[in-house]
Amino acid sequence: MALEGKLLIGQQAVTGTHANIQATNPSTGELLEPVYVGGDRSHVEQATQLAWDAFDTYRETSLEVRATFLETIANEIEAIGDELIERAMAESGLPQARLAGERGRTCGQLRLFASVVRAGEWLDVRIDPAMPDRQPLPRADLRQRHIALGPVAVFGASNFPLAFSVAGGDTASALAAGCPVIVKGHSAHPGTSELVGRAIQKAVKACNLPEGVFSLLFGSGNEIGQALVTDPRIQAVGFTGSRSGGTALMQAAQNRPQPIPVYAEMSSINPVFLLPEALKANSQALGEAFVGSLNMGAGQFCTSPGLVIAVKGPDLDSFIQSAQKAVQGSGAQTMLTPGIHEAYQKGVSALSSEANVREIARGETGSGSYQCQTGLFATSASDFLASEVMQEEVFGASSLIIECQDMAEVKRVAEQLEGQLTATLHMTDGDVDTAKGLIPTLERKAGRILANGWPTGVEVGHAMVHGGPYPSTSDSRTTSVGTAAIKRFLRPVCYQSLPEVLLPEALKEANPLKVSRLVDGKREA
Repeated sequence: MALEGKLLIGQQAVTGTHANIQATNPSTGELLEPVYVGGDRSHVEQATQLAWDAFDTYRETSLEVRATFLETIANEIEAIGDELIERAMAESGLPQARLAGERGRTCGQLRLFASVVRAGEWLDVRIDPAMPDRQPLPRADLRQRHIALGPVAVFGASNFPLAFSVAGGDTASALAAGCPVIVKGHSAHPGTSELVGRAIQKAVKACNLPEGVFSLLFGSGNEIGQALVTDPRIQAVGFTGSRSGGTALMQAAQNRPQPIPVYAEMSSINPVFLLPEALKANSQALGEAFVGSLNMGAGQFCTSPGLVIAVKGPDLDSFIQSAQKAVQGSGAQTMLTPGIHEAYQKGVSALSSEANVREIARGETGSGSYQCQTGLFATSASDFLASEVMQEEVFGASSLIIECQDMAEVKRVAEQLEGQLTATLHMTDGDVDTAKGLIPTLERKAGRILANGWPTGVEVGHAMVHGGPYPSTSDSRTTSVGTAAIKRFLRPVCYQSLPEVLLPEALKEANPLKVSRLVDGKREA
């Protein structure tokens, strides 16, 4: 497919009018063709009006039509073939195997949401039949279902050009809920975004859906993003990126005459707690495995283990020696963008410049322009607790070991941590009581608690939570990964004493959709 460098507004390919965007191959520094001309507020106006016009029709499509649409998107993405992987490799510097796996995850979650749509449990149908003879007061007939919020603005992420981008989890869950989607493509991978965007465009047409169900915009700077979030037709936002970017969108959304939710995934250092008996039994193996997790994707995962917390002593020393050796043998990896590389360099420099931080090891430097040199540092718990710099995320393969005097100090560190996506416990049976003392704190701090594993790698399933208290996300009640993500883009509506002819299909007496319903407090399949 020939890339055109255009915006995709509904079924049209539109030439932009604003500042140019051109991807850079981070492995070579080469500028990639074509040049993408960014959109302006008039293009936002076109896309949001189309989305609004499509909304009422799309949100009432049958469960089968909507599920088939999601499956068709997956099929069209796969039909692009090697061209998609090759372009994503050129724009991200990521290896072929990683991107092939990410494509599989992207298509897999689209198909997973298709199965969720068909099942219909997300409708959360509740029926309280009328009780006209109830004393002292009768009860009216009450029926509830969930409906889509409205058009959703999705911001593509830099670190997952497929799975968290144009057809990623935010888009899949919003479309599953019945919301039209307008994506602001990430400027680091516009060609990948166009390829996927055209696949969605084809699926919209093949399924005979209103064209405004999907649009893809590009734009440098903040204009397009701010215009999307403040447009009155946009009813929710999905975002993965920096804390500053997410906070700016949250403020814009709250300052609207009608505030709207922003589901932003932003900042997390994902603490790993090495409990005493586990450290005693497995210190060297844990050190090697930890560095393996830290180095995944050059540390550019939102779940990268940026903090290790343990009681100091010979066992922690053994862990550090093992991790030190593994870091020293870590090859440099290409980072996703020049901007991410620059931010990583600044973050590592700020951390290493702290008076009470000591360097444990650095990895190999590499020969390319935007290479991530793994970094491992250490400090005392008291110094960590007194420093804001040490508690900030460094996005990349850098981690800080916190040496605590005892488990009481470990818990003090846990209590002071900001909200996190994950918290990990390495433990044996001998650590169970110690873990019990930490878990209540970790439940307040993180969206996912792991035992004897590593936080990198997020399963897309029904029970996954990829979220957590601020600043890991903007709303700790939600997840951006897994089937529960659909709940972000729904709201309940109650229908009181409406005649059968006016009720939506899900609420009709005969249950024509055959969905699970709670009827007078009892679950009916």
